[in-house]
Amino acid sequence: MTLSLPRMTLGAILAFGISFNAPCAEHHAAKYRVNIPPSADLSYKIKSRQKGFPLEGDGVIRWSTGDRKFSVSNEARAVLIGKILDAHSEGVIDDYGLAPVSFTEKRFRKSAVTTTFDRAAGVIRFPESDQTLPISGGEQDRSSAVWQLISIARAAQGRFKAGSEWTFTVAGRRDADTWTFKVLKPEKIDTPLGKINTLHITRVNEPGSGDQQIDIWLAPQQEWYPARIRYSESDGDFIEQTVEKIERKAS
Repeated sequence: MTLSLPRMTLGAILAFGISFNAPCAEHHAAKYRVNIPPSADLSYKIKSRQKGFPLEGDGVIRWSTGDRKFSVSNEARAVLIGKILDAHSEGVIDDYGLAPVSFTEKRFRKSAVTTTFDRAAGVIRFPESDQTLPISGGEQDRSSAVWQLISIARAAQGRFKAGSEWTFTVAGRRDADTWTFKVLKPEKIDTPLGKINTLHITRVNEPGSGDQQIDIWLAPQQEWYPARIRYSESDGDFIEQTVEKIERKAS
């Protein structure tokens, strides 16, 4: 699921301080145990604020896995505006977990762009930069990162608890950044499906960075699927997705 959105796409741009055509600095990812969640379609109710205006709508995340491959698509629509999100990630499953091959993102009123994980050449190619990033293992895109986190949570069990932190390298449109997710506490949240027991996780940002804030409420009793996701901007804009239907699929 990731869940990326216009101006609420996962991650911020990292300045590497290198020449325009030079490769991005290499990242070294931790290798976590994973337990890939079963395929499912998840429907969400959406509330948001864009440019100071409140909006409501609906969305769907389609997660599919099988034969050592995965794909995740995320679409969201707002009343009166129409589609505000169209993102798709697909790839394979390797020793690190999810290994994206491509990530396509269509922002509101902008053209679609694709970040390519060229595994034959061993580099990530960005649609808005000539820079490349060497693939060392474990790198994610803005959609796959959430589902890699879910896969880790399912395998970690007792170690995925309040205070624990989990770090990934996440590729965006121009380059990549290091994301750290911190587990906060169990919470029972209200949804159209009723009250759901969840574990609240937040992205840790540097103070004053202005980076997008991401909060995820995973539901251990529902295969650790995301029951709620909230993307918050420093200017007060946000999108919050709350699950209203979970439909399991054959993997």
